[in-house]
Amino acid sequence: MRKMAVLAVVLGLTAGTQAQEPVKPGPEHELLKKRVGNWETTMKAGGMEFKGTVKVKMDLGGLWLAAALESDLGGQKFYGRSMETYDAGKKKYVSVWFDSMGTTPLNMEGAYDKGKKTLTMVGQGPGKDGKVTTWRSVSQMPDNDTIEMSMYVGDGNEPMFTVTYKRKQ
Repeated sequence: MRKMAVLAVVLGLTAGTQAQEPVKPGPEHELLKKRVGNWETTMKAGGMEFKGTVKVKMDLGGLWLAAALESDLGGQKFYGRSMETYDAGKKKYVSVWFDSMGTTPLNMEGAYDKGKKTLTMVGQGPGKDGKVTTWRSVSQMPDNDTIEMSMYVGDGNEPMFTVTYKRKQ
């Protein structure tokens, strides 16, 4: 009975609507596409250095950049995933990050500065104390095989950590 009610609602909502043309990747997705590949990472935080790898691909019809990170954090395995796209409605890049250290995602949005070749994203997510705080990431791609990203917390002027990505050859 419940299935029939759900089906009736779906049919009612879609009745009379025309098929919508699928969204296609735009020129902004080309910036994301440059990051497709396999990368080795070096994260620097708290005077320490951690190594890892990231596999990055375009997904969901070329609209989303999907990344899977595996790293070592002081002897502990660390896993992270991200999804990024360009939201044409907002005219902003958007991303969501989630990892093996918590269950609350970090949602961010921002803009690409062509002159500085810098993507800056800002969002809200859990801080070290578990309370929601502001996060800001600043990423540059100085060449096709290097990405440099710095992550800031709150109003901090110094990054909480930096990550350098080097493309595997």
